[in-house]
Amino acid sequence: MPNAAVKATSYSLNHTPELALYYGNTPFVEREAHPDSEFLSALPDHVQGYEECSRYAPNLVYIGAMGPEVLEDKEQPWYQKLEPSVVRYGKYGEIMPEDETLGLLDICDVFDLVWLEKSFAAKVKEKLAKHPLMREDILARLEEGHDSVEIEHEINKSAALPLYSEGKIVGCSRRGHEFDPNLTAYELLVNMMCKTSAVLSLLHLIKNSEMKPEDVDFVLECSEEAAGDMNQRGGGNFAKAIAEIAGCSNASGCDIRGFCAAPVNAVIAGASMVAAGTRKNVAVIAGGAIPKLYMNSRDHVKKSLPALENCLGSFGVLIVPDDGKLPVIRLDAIGKHTVGAGSSPQTVTSVLTLEPLQRVGLLLTDVDKYAPELHNPEITLPAGAGNVPEANFKMIAALGVMKKQIEKADMADFIKTRGMKGFAQTQGHIPSGVPYMGHAAEAINSGKITRAMIIGKGSLFLGRMTNLADGASFLMEKPQPIAVAQENGVTRDQIREIIIEALEELALTLKK
Repeated sequence: MPNAAVKATSYSLNHTPELALYYGNTPFVEREAHPDSEFLSALPDHVQGYEECSRYAPNLVYIGAMGPEVLEDKEQPWYQKLEPSVVRYGKYGEIMPEDETLGLLDICDVFDLVWLEKSFAAKVKEKLAKHPLMREDILARLEEGHDSVEIEHEINKSAALPLYSEGKIVGCSRRGHEFDPNLTAYELLVNMMCKTSAVLSLLHLIKNSEMKPEDVDFVLECSEEAAGDMNQRGGGNFAKAIAEIAGCSNASGCDIRGFCAAPVNAVIAGASMVAAGTRKNVAVIAGGAIPKLYMNSRDHVKKSLPALENCLGSFGVLIVPDDGKLPVIRLDAIGKHTVGAGSSPQTVTSVLTLEPLQRVGLLLTDVDKYAPELHNPEITLPAGAGNVPEANFKMIAALGVMKKQIEKADMADFIKTRGMKGFAQTQGHIPSGVPYMGHAAEAINSGKITRAMIIGKGSLFLGRMTNLADGASFLMEKPQPIAVAQENGVTRDQIREIIIEALEELALTLKK
């Protein structure tokens, strides 16, 4: 079976603590219900500023400024053991400050929904002009701005939402329709920030791949938002909207939705298109989710911890034809959580790990690294959600013992060597396996590992349409020369003859 390859990846964070404070779902709902609550009064004192955010080890692992292995030996709590200096850019992407994020939001707005105050717009434009990825055609989209009086009128009279920077109103996000509940200022701000953060990762993906924007011919977007109006609430299309801003003029695209399982399903779909020859260069993209900002902040405040859910996560993966050099996505070893599989943790683990490996004659021990649900435990543990990656690794190890592929005494070593610490923001779809793909490709290219399994799971019951969960997985591994030969028209029999001839020649050489 032909495979597809991973040419490049990108991972970025938009540090947005003020968007989190006002529009993250937990404080947003609390403000509507209990505007004078102790939680809302205390939350601003728990904000992690940009300097702390860009010295926080899990964030630096996410953007590729350090490897996941650094977290293994780094003393916790990581939020107290910050790195010595601020890091904005990593190998894969960046941590963009909130003021520049608002400027990029204005750039990505095509319906005049975002208004920035004139002096703020000018300052942001000056900063973005120094950004290595902001081409002139992109920067030209940033408007000169509006007077503060106009912005105040939109907020007070037309249901616009204020946008903040350093505690001051610097703009507003307007509604798209007077009555449509899908085009409120809030819904549109959520969707536009998803688009904005995804544009940032797509720009980094294009740079990392050393390709031109026009070389991308299809985009798959796999976040958790839905764009549409009252007649078609989830019609889309985020993918083409993102491609438009990034300058991918030859691309088409569509959205794939499946809660936290969507990114893995999107990678599989993109790889299948490329392997079939339907598309050549497919970019899988996801933007971040405003509602997930400060989602667990109530528990963080109660326990006197920093509110760490302050970044919109985004990523990009560029999938291309297998050239025999780049890490491949194996399409003969795809895991899927079927309708009839049930939802017990043991069953889910089995169908997503053991079964696809058995189909291609591999054991659980043939995978060097597993990447499931890579939530940062410093966010989830205080909220009572446990250490999600660790729980997954324990389940995989237990399955290995049950299937007699490892000894019970070796479980701890299996977890340590084949697992990893979680490092992703709790943006739902963002942690589900895909954040490791960049690190996996680098490790495969350098020979540190041969094979990694990327695992995504989705909570479909959140939509109140089914009680089922979902999941998917795939293998990334070093390219196989035989597969490349077959792509070039060489049959298995011919490959076998070539190998036999080579072995015979080697035997003769050894006899001499």
